[in-house]
Amino acid sequence: MLEFMPLVLFAVICIVLMFGYPVALSLAGTALAFAGLGMGLEAMGIDAHFDGGYLSAFPNRLYGIMTNQTLLAVPLFVLMGVLLEKSKVAETLLDAMAMLFGSMRGGLGISVTLVGMLLAASTGIVGATVVTMGLMSLPTMLKRGYSVPLATGTICATGTLGQIIPPSIALVLLGDVLSSAYQQAQLSMGIFSPKTVSVGDLFMGALVPGLLLVVLYITYVAFISWWKPEAAPPADRKELMEELGHTGGLGLLLLKGMVPPIVLIVAVLGSILGGFATPTEASAVGAFGALMLALIYRRLSFKVLGEVLRSTVNVTTMVFLILIGAALFSLVFRAYGGEELVTSLFEGMPGGVVGATIIVMLVIFLLGFILDFIEITFVVVPIVGPILLAMGVDPVWLGIMIAINLQTSFLTPPFGFALFYLRGVAPDSVPTSAIYRGVIPFIVLQLAMLTALAFMPQLATWLPDQF
Repeated sequence: MLEFMPLVLFAVICIVLMFGYPVALSLAGTALAFAGLGMGLEAMGIDAHFDGGYLSAFPNRLYGIMTNQTLLAVPLFVLMGVLLEKSKVAETLLDAMAMLFGSMRGGLGISVTLVGMLLAASTGIVGATVVTMGLMSLPTMLKRGYSVPLATGTICATGTLGQIIPPSIALVLLGDVLSSAYQQAQLSMGIFSPKTVSVGDLFMGALVPGLLLVVLYITYVAFISWWKPEAAPPADRKELMEELGHTGGLGLLLLKGMVPPIVLIVAVLGSILGGFATPTEASAVGAFGALMLALIYRRLSFKVLGEVLRSTVNVTTMVFLILIGAALFSLVFRAYGGEELVTSLFEGMPGGVVGATIIVMLVIFLLGFILDFIEITFVVVPIVGPILLAMGVDPVWLGIMIAINLQTSFLTPPFGFALFYLRGVAPDSVPTSAIYRGVIPFIVLQLAMLTALAFMPQLATWLPDQF
């Protein structure tokens, strides 16, 4: 029984998190409790397969977290997204898109998808995107006669694009963890001058699958508006402009609402893809650009700035506390021989690397019901990542597969996080069953993308290879 202690530790962590205790404290506290148990059993002469020497590496892990240049991108990208949200730049962008496409059948749905894509690229946080889009666009769509399942499904699906559209916080964290896992995998294979994988590689790898998902979403909305015209009726442009409170012309609204945010996002991504800046440097450009936009739009008061900074600090401290707790968890897991146990389990699976990858993807999908992407990135990926990478799996492909897998998990009833976020801001007249029905077609589209990636890894690896 004691040789399976690493699996018991992992199961207890999941159970504690399901009870709703703070993630960082749950990770660190449970790990310390199991470390105390292991040392106590060893002191009594019972072989608990626990090597307490691993714990001495914890101060070095903390120092590594504090000096990690890549993780500096987290607060800066969060600041960029929160600034665009709080200063209502995103709201102006949605109004502009709605005016541009609203007079078409399905136009509002297409607008929501495009704005969700841009907002996802700005915030990279699923909850923030779903809540923002739900508050801004759901009332307008319902008022214009949109089918409730179509409206809610579109908002939930586009909100989860924050997992995959760069520059995503999820990709920043995933890229940092996969970079360490890739080096660890190569060292275990005797390669002492290991290749590296960066956050920029993951950004480039996510670009094609992310844009393809957006195209699939828009195609589905357009198909439904053609097949069932009553589900996505066109809006009168003049009425829509009056309702949104814009007195100027359409051209002025488009210039004001669309050009600045798009230029900002293109500048951030372009600087990374063109090799002019690292993701950390590009995040500083994005944060500064968002600040300038808020000033230009005259929507940055001291009150708004205070809210922006508080929100940024809250998210950043949460991420880093979880990272510290996860570092302690991984050390205790390895001290119990968890790495060797998981390796032996994977090697004994039928189907070799394919079977192991399928099992990992299934486990991550199920864990996505109860854990946020941050916990999964810091707890699960460091355990399975080095083993899969040592078996020959491409790190960029693995990262994109994990991101889209989690994106699908966050959409899947009845436990998907995106569904809970939208349920929290949707009016009582919107039944939960309608939200569930609305996301099913988008889940099918995402599973199709996962399947395409499984059979055509070039969708994720081609662009990084070119650069």
